[in-house]
Amino acid sequence: MKYKILIADDEPITRLNIFEILVAAGYEVVGEAGDGFDAVDLCRSCRPDLVLLDIKMPLIDGLKAAQIIREEKLAGSILLLTAYSGKEFVDQAKSVGVEGYLVKPVSEESLLPMVEVAIAKGMEMDRMREDIRKVKDELEGRKLIERAKGLLMAKDKLCEEAAYKKIRQISMDKGRPMKDIAKAILLNNG
Repeated sequence: MKYKILIADDEPITRLNIFEILVAAGYEVVGEAGDGFDAVDLCRSCRPDLVLLDIKMPLIDGLKAAQIIREEKLAGSILLLTAYSGKEFVDQAKSVGVEGYLVKPVSEESLLPMVEVAIAKGMEMDRMREDIRKVKDELEGRKLIERAKGLLMAKDKLCEEAAYKKIRQISMDKGRPMKDIAKAILLNNG
């Protein structure tokens, strides 16, 4: 698979060097930005698999851009490229939730493995977020069914099993999830 990558660095020569390394390795560079503002804008339109951000950039720095990109889910992964290796920068990067941190000068030998790891970590995080979303949806559905079941038990003087069977039967008759039937029961009797 050809991954889409966006490069954001205020140094044109650095961008060109990274661009050449990535293209030679078979990646698709979908955009380049000279500041964090343009990087965020390009992420909104390109939705890259990975965005490479320099920390020190004009207008919006790489850390703030990373925070926006993460909050708005504009890229699969974020890799910070910087000349700064100080603990305060690393701690800030960790708090923003980036998938990698690479200290300049960047070489092909250091960049390409970090790109692969960052993309893989981003994909893994996406799968985990999707799993969490599914579990939350399932839990919410179960809560609705329990509430609807309780309502039917009280209103129709049914035992728990009979109330559940009633919801299930309506669900099968209508060809709709039990959660939707539970919502309708609660809406109609709420």
